[in-house]
Amino acid sequence: MSRIGDARKWLTGWFWRADLIVLVAAGLVAGGVWAFLVIADVVSEGGHGQTDARILRAMRETDDVRKPVGPRWLEEAGRDVTALGGQTVLTLLVGSVLGYLVIARRHHAAILILIATVGGALLSTALKGLYSRPRPDVVPHLAYVTSYSFPSGHAMLSAVVYLTLGALLARLVEGRWTKLYFVGVAVLLTILVGSSRVYLGVHYPTDVAAGNVSEITSLNATMRLRSLRQPDAWEGVWTPTRRKSSG
Repeated sequence: MSRIGDARKWLTGWFWRADLIVLVAAGLVAGGVWAFLVIADVVSEGGHGQTDARILRAMRETDDVRKPVGPRWLEEAGRDVTALGGQTVLTLLVGSVLGYLVIARRHHAAILILIATVGGALLSTALKGLYSRPRPDVVPHLAYVTSYSFPSGHAMLSAVVYLTLGALLARLVEGRWTKLYFVGVAVLLTILVGSSRVYLGVHYPTDVAAGNVSEITSLNATMRLRSLRQPDAWEGVWTPTRRKSSG
């Protein structure tokens, strides 16, 4: 049993070596880029239509497409959840976190969050202008929108903000399950925001999928490159100052 335990420890240490993580991260970035290009190609060729339309109609009453399926409170909950990915909420959240990080002199972490957030916003705007996909006209919109549809800006920005903060919070704790909890909550929020955009009829499912893929890919690349240049960028963030022992 001791040999098995030693082999397991060696395998775990080898897996988490920096060079292997870089390779895995690079593979994820390449896979994410490929997935986005596939979705974008399908959208450009118009192959999305029937599937996207079918999903949007499935979320409305059969006798009245103006009404979403479910009770009245679910529609209001959808608007509340979608606001979590809106510019107002995300700006307040990111601004508050940046303020703390600056005060705590965690400048590298602040720069990482700022680059990821601003970069995500610029990327969303650029991609929307590039593809110029109109908003869904299959069902009436249940939320106010003005920009193009592809990719979903709410999905992109909620992914970058919540996943970045989830990774930051995971740095504060030692337990594996606690780390997974923070990351899991971040992933759940990202999924809920994206799903709410489809439920409200303001985005096609492919818009949300492309938004999540593109931003997770760029976020992964940003964090990996930043950690290579500044390995301790996250070290000590929100970590209580240890008191020196008087003994």
